[in-house]
Amino acid sequence: MKIGLVGFAGSGKTTVFNTMTGLDVPVGFGGEVRIGTVRVPDERIDRLHGIFHPKKTTYAEMSFCDVPGEHGAEKKGLSPKTLQQIRDQEALCLVLRDFDNPALEGKPDPSSDLDAFHTECVFADLEIVDKRLQRAKKEQASPAEVASFQVAHAALEAERPLRSIPEGALDRGHFKGYGLLTDRPLLVAVNVDEERAGAPVPPDLERRIKGLDAAGLTLCASVEADIATMGAEEQAEFLRELGIESSALDRFIRTAYGLLDLISYFTVGEDEVRAWTVRRGTKARRAAGKIHSDLERGFIRAEVIPYVTFLEHGSEVAVKSAGKLRVEGQDYVVQDGDIMHVRFNV
Repeated sequence: MKIGLVGFAGSGKTTVFNTMTGLDVPVGFGGEVRIGTVRVPDERIDRLHGIFHPKKTTYAEMSFCDVPGEHGAEKKGLSPKTLQQIRDQEALCLVLRDFDNPALEGKPDPSSDLDAFHTECVFADLEIVDKRLQRAKKEQASPAEVASFQVAHAALEAERPLRSIPEGALDRGHFKGYGLLTDRPLLVAVNVDEERAGAPVPPDLERRIKGLDAAGLTLCASVEADIATMGAEEQAEFLRELGIESSALDRFIRTAYGLLDLISYFTVGEDEVRAWTVRRGTKARRAAGKIHSDLERGFIRAEVIPYVTFLEHGSEVAVKSAGKLRVEGQDYVVQDGDIMHVRFNV
């Protein structure tokens, strides 16, 4: 999962990136996208590791991409290069400044910055959709494709993000390769000062975020940077003193998983215990393809044990003896926590 961190100058975007990834890239440095990968904590993997004692344990991962902004503090525009770098991301996290920054003139205005970013993305998408509709007429494209782009055009003209259109109302298969920005899941991280480190997103801003079919959270990047350097016990105590339930990274991962509707299933054994991330609703055959394309191509069946069932019986042998092992076909919808063994033949 690749999440692009974006934000206007002075928002603290790169500080957030460093906090999340444990890296120390220079603030204000332009150029190419910088990438950092973090492990997604999962108590179920910890438990399975303790049972199987595998040679290798692999957690799900989340990649953060620090997208450099080429716009100055006085300009809200996004350059063509920055727009393309944003299009390459699976999901977006917009960092909004809600703290005083001596290097910038004026008070922070996160609502205005959110609207400015949304407007930039709408205009960029509208340009692409307009061009495609013009070409579609010349190329005599299929009515279904034209209809999809017309639906998108109407939404963008009304300044609605494409992510707000339900799956059943829009065939997104026609959008592959276009990188439409407003169709990307959006997480808004409001970067506040230390005094409000544990405060929720302000109600007015929260309503605006939800109005864009996005999710929001608050964090204080400078405080979180200090937290990241602490040991587990010291970190927990410091968070309690600030009235914060968990670190920004933990809250970010939970929010991102919910926003992207992600789940994890597991493969287990003496060689490796591993978490695989798929979208909720993914069927068994496609989920098998996450492991290897051969498993998807030659899929025969999936042997499935729900995680809770495995813990109740303590071993795969005991699960089989109790008749709780399920054999599922290619159309089985994988559930969060499933332990799967894929049978295939290529």
